[in-house]
Amino acid sequence: MTGRDLAQGSGTAGTRNAALRAGVALAVAAVALSGCSSDGKGAPVWTAGSSATESTTSAPAQSPTPSASVSATPGSTASAWKVFTDPAKTVGFEVPQDWIVQSVAPDAGTLPGALKIEVKDAKGAYLATLQTGLAPQPVPACPDGDARNYVVVSSVPVDLPHQGGEGTIDPHVVFRVIQGYKYFGSYGITNVVGGAGGKSCALPNVVRGPDGKGDYSFADLTVLKPLAPDQKVAPAKAFDTLDQAAKYVNDGSEFANVQRMLMSLKIKN
Repeated sequence: MTGRDLAQGSGTAGTRNAALRAGVALAVAAVALSGCSSDGKGAPVWTAGSSATESTTSAPAQSPTPSASVSATPGSTASAWKVFTDPAKTVGFEVPQDWIVQSVAPDAGTLPGALKIEVKDAKGAYLATLQTGLAPQPVPACPDGDARNYVVVSSVPVDLPHQGGEGTIDPHVVFRVIQGYKYFGSYGITNVVGGAGGKSCALPNVVRGPDGKGDYSFADLTVLKPLAPDQKVAPAKAFDTLDQAAKYVNDGSEFANVQRMLMSLKIKN
């Protein structure tokens, strides 16, 4: 895959998407000329990922141990935040003061010392899961006939321990949408390339961890796939148009707060 893939359109038919792609081209050009990441307000960018930094179009056991509250940052809407860590202080991240964070039993097959921490909003609605010590899995084969168009609506680099190599990039906090009978969206942290030419069968929200540590995931879904009409959509997001996906990222308070949470993740090497 080459850097050219990062801004490649999907060829989706229709006047709406043609206009969207035109706006995207201007946004990508502006980012390239400035040499800086945007604050995240903009239209989706069709991309396949690459070894280069992805284009940016979006802003910013028992329960783990809370520490002192911290104030909100621009883009997030929660007025007060707290920091959670596991008892061994191997991971830590910020959440709004009224969100719920709970440790649960790790999945079978994870490495010794693995963690699984679920995050819910103040009403108990599921938002994301942090999992560590995941056994590394190869990216499944994706026959050309099965690949679907996908779009990176938001991509912001984040400094986390990871393992490089073929098929990886530096870790990014992303919101990506894959096209099925609807546009299905998911947020998370990843350093695994989604697919070539703006098409994929599955988009992993997984970071390849350092040697001996296993992979880790902090996302609403470990893998985003196009769904069939008879499949359960949640916790994936479903949109009728790409415009709706962009509004979820650019205008909604949920994503702004989730993004800050994901960006705040710290993992001890």
